[in-house]
Amino acid sequence: MAEPGEHPRNPRMLSVDAMRAAVESGEIDTVIVAFTDMQGRLAGKYLHADYFINEALGEGVEGCNYLLAVDVELNTVDGYAISSWEAGYGDMEFQLDLDTIRWIPWLERTVMVQCDLAQTDGSPVPMSPRSMLTAQMERAESHGWRAVAGTELEFVLYKTSYEDAWKQGYKDLVPANQYNIDYSIMGSGRVEPTVQKIRNDMYAAGMVVESAKGECNFGQHEIGFLFDEVMTTADNHSVYKNGAKMIASGLGQSITFMAKPNDREGNSCHIHLSLRGLDDEVVFWDKEKNERTALYDQFIAGVLTTMREFTLFYAPNVNSYKRFAHGSFAPTAVAWGMDNRTCSVRIVGEGGSARMENRVPGGDANPYLALAAMMAAGLYGIENELELEPMTEGNAYESDKEQVPNTLREARDLLDGSKIARKVFGDAVVDHYVHMADIELRDFEAAVTDWELVRGFERL
Repeated sequence: MAEPGEHPRNPRMLSVDAMRAAVESGEIDTVIVAFTDMQGRLAGKYLHADYFINEALGEGVEGCNYLLAVDVELNTVDGYAISSWEAGYGDMEFQLDLDTIRWIPWLERTVMVQCDLAQTDGSPVPMSPRSMLTAQMERAESHGWRAVAGTELEFVLYKTSYEDAWKQGYKDLVPANQYNIDYSIMGSGRVEPTVQKIRNDMYAAGMVVESAKGECNFGQHEIGFLFDEVMTTADNHSVYKNGAKMIASGLGQSITFMAKPNDREGNSCHIHLSLRGLDDEVVFWDKEKNERTALYDQFIAGVLTTMREFTLFYAPNVNSYKRFAHGSFAPTAVAWGMDNRTCSVRIVGEGGSARMENRVPGGDANPYLALAAMMAAGLYGIENELELEPMTEGNAYESDKEQVPNTLREARDLLDGSKIARKVFGDAVVDHYVHMADIELRDFEAAVTDWELVRGFERL
């Protein structure tokens, strides 16, 4: 068996030996050690490369465990079991995944290593997003399966810098396109200097880039990547999202992945997923009968059965729920259909390409949490041999199907009361993310919004 870091995921990523040689030659002087936090952001440290090679590579890296117990603004908040003033805000270990060493082309002479999080005794931190996905991968492997996935992440590009956007209170930003440019070659061409650099830098960072296209909102675009093993997809997603923002910032522009940045179409993150055998055998399609397998139908049934209870893992913020609007291509009905974009679950492909698409997650979704939830749900469906309900035909927005939760509070309550979630994730994990929602709701409900000021300042 190969040692960790001996064979990179693809030839554009680095083995430990190649990295060591590049450090010695001066090609690398900085190593970013990073993990993905609850909010889906990269967090960690910038290490001098010589220190990384001679010390961290053998001794490891540590950081404060409050990083999984803060709000979006990194405020320490009460109520988390994992970390508190009473417990002294201790450390956790950043366990280096040496198969993830990649160039970071948008920074000079810099590479990144992604990490798992562990307690100081070496045991996993169960509510760490990467740990949650690992647990579901191990669950699938115990059945003889592996999961592959692709995430389709949309963003809105502005000619306004992040600094100016902050000063302007995020008002009057200048979108990179002034009209709907969905599939428009001219519209995409006008922003190609920025989007081309993102594509090429992500390729150099070890991702398999497919294409870019314009979308409906003003300045909205999507860059697609080839599907891969679920952890690789989640790792790439986090690096891409962080890198795209940094590249835009370096060009005096800004990108947002907010689910609903304005009154037009929101940013989606459609997730395609399928199971394979451990030797890559197709398990979702019966080649002889040329139809879906019972296993595939049970997987879909599990995702649908848990959709409402697991929505918090697909839509984690107050803003996430503004995206679910009638006729918006963001789903409102818990329904499945064949190549039907009005449903929350869209079934796509045949044979080896047979897969399900979850259309509920938005651009603000944490990929590890969303993929872990989909896998946990689908495996639950298989293990309990759930029967797939009849397909929804036509416009699911007009159907009588159950609805996706339309507020964070509703999603929070559904997860909190979910026996399935507590069974497949454990009470500690569920309570942790329910509390995350509580903090988000508390802060939002205490804020005075522009909407209130416009309606009430003079007229009430």
